Formats: sequence, C-alpha cells, structure tokens
Amino acid sequence: PLPGADVSFLAFFFRRLEHRSGRYQTLPFLSRCGRERNFLRCDDRPVVFTEILPGPAGNRTLLSYCGAGSRLAVPFRPESLTVSPENGRLYHPAPAPAGGVGLVRSALALEWSGAFEYGEGAARPPTHFVWGGRRYRLTHELAPALGADGVQQQGCCGTLRGCYGTVLVPFINRRR
Repeated sequence: PLPGADVSFLAFFFRRLEHRSGRYQTLPFLSRCGRERNFLRCDDRPVVFTEILPGPAGNRTLLSYCGAGSRLAVPFRPESLTVSPENGRLYHPAPAPAGGVGLVRSALALEWSGAFEYGEGAARPPTHFVWGGRRYRLTHELAPALGADGVQQQGCCGTLRGCYGTVLVPFINRRR
C-alpha cells in the first residue's frame, strides 16, 4: 500500500467505481458512497496498477492497483500486457466496471521493460514478455479498448504516478 494511504477508503471507493455516460460527460466515472456521488476524471485511466504481489499459496501472482495493496488486486496476466503504440504506456486488464483497462505505473513499467521482446522490430509493439522463467506471447487484447491515440474513447482517468491528479466532484442526493 501507499505510505500514509487510507487503504480502507481506497478499497471502498475504487470497488464502487463504474464508467458512466450521460449527464456529466466530462466526469466519466462514478463512485457511489451512500447518498454521496463522487464523479471522477483524470489523465488516462481510473485504475493504475502500482505493485506486484505474491498470490495466496498455489495461486497466481497479483497485480495491486490504486495503492491499496492486497485489498485491490487482480490476477496478473502477463500475456495480456499491452503497450500503446501511440503513447508508449503499458496497460493490463482491470475490473470491468472501471473500464476494463488499467494503466501500469511508470516505475513498474520501467522495472519490467527489460522483459519485453520485440519480435517484429523495435518500431512495433512488443511480441513477448518473459516472467517467472516463462516466455509469454502477448495477445494485445486490450488494443481495441485503446483508441487511436492510446486513450479510451469513452473517458479517461489515472496518471503515470499512480492514483493522483484525479478530480473528485462530490454530489449529495437531496430531496427537495
């Protein structure tokens, strides 16, 4: 977890995050917290993967997101890593309600950079990723969810630093 972070709040907030379209198109994500509605927008993705964690005994490695350690984590799927050819950022599958695609924090992407193989040349996206003594062929399954500019067309959130630089706009449902 991020030092000084309120992990319980981060887990509560990001588990309730969903992509929305409609009335507040400049704030494409929503996290409902009781009667309060927290609308969210940011630079790239709402889910930013921040660290790799060992999975429970006998299970796959986990990829933690938004600074909440094991409270917010998905199974690490090395074959699903996708590098955007437009912006050079690294992405991994994320929970579907939050858009289905998460940004890998730049420090983590840099740590993994030597594990990528470029079978079609350096000017093309990587074709393989070596992890845990195994060579994975990259599926590029996230490429369709990344627009021509590498940013999801339906809305965007997240930054390379982690879950920072977001704009939260709380709205209280009030009966009049």
